[in-house]
Amino acid sequence: MASAGPQEKRKDRQLPAGRKADLAAYVATHGQVTVAGLAEEFGVSIDTVRRDLDQLSTEGKLIRTHGGAVSNDLGAPPDQGLGVRLRIRVTEKDAIGAAAAGLVSDGSVIFVNAGTTTMAFGRHLRDHRDLTIATNSLVFPAEVPATALRELFLFGGSVRTVTQATTGPVSFRPTHGGPAMDVQADIAIIAVGAVSADGYSTSNLGDSAMMAEMMSHANKVAVLADSSKFDHRLFARIGGLEHADYFVTDREPDGRLWEALEGAGVEVVVAGAE
Repeated sequence: MASAGPQEKRKDRQLPAGRKADLAAYVATHGQVTVAGLAEEFGVSIDTVRRDLDQLSTEGKLIRTHGGAVSNDLGAPPDQGLGVRLRIRVTEKDAIGAAAAGLVSDGSVIFVNAGTTTMAFGRHLRDHRDLTIATNSLVFPAEVPATALRELFLFGGSVRTVTQATTGPVSFRPTHGGPAMDVQADIAIIAVGAVSADGYSTSNLGDSAMMAEMMSHANKVAVLADSSKFDHRLFARIGGLEHADYFVTDREPDGRLWEALEGAGVEVVVAGAE
């Protein structure tokens, strides 16, 4: 007997409200989906799926992406656009940003890499004063309260539009020319794409090199990552766990990752914990 097609499989789910509820549940279960795949699964047109996803995204039930959607509980796929990543795990990132701001003293020199978690860190510097900050993020400067700043610098290099960040050397050249000037920070605040017992990683080679250089030019390093990034490894390794003094996250790691962090002498800071 021939198997039922998509229309027959979903014939009891054709009312728009019921279909959208099923669609939201399907995305939550599968994590990441495409418009074409949903159209086939639910037996409706691609235009109908697009409208449903747009509405569900507006209602905050999933994250709309180019060509599909991802679950709210899924970390953004590597190199997903900034607008998408800004809508993922917002509460967790805000808490991590607040905890990281607590590691900064007034008058400090800080390196900050590009990322949505470091953007949250910038917003939580409102009670700080006399900070000197150098970053490769084109959008981070707008997040930092002017009252917190003494000076703010942007590292140069090529611009990656998907992340709104520069990729280049961690140095500056004097306006009159000459060799690059070496710089040093009191603390580097580095948001990473993944963390495992093998170390910290991200999806882009240029970014990983720049992040590693920021870390090597800082007296202290705080790595930031929410718990969706635990026990994952991305393409480009930034460095071993021992390269950070603090690991700031929203949930205490467990298992092999916890043991590796402890063995590397990294202080784990859980946002919101006493």
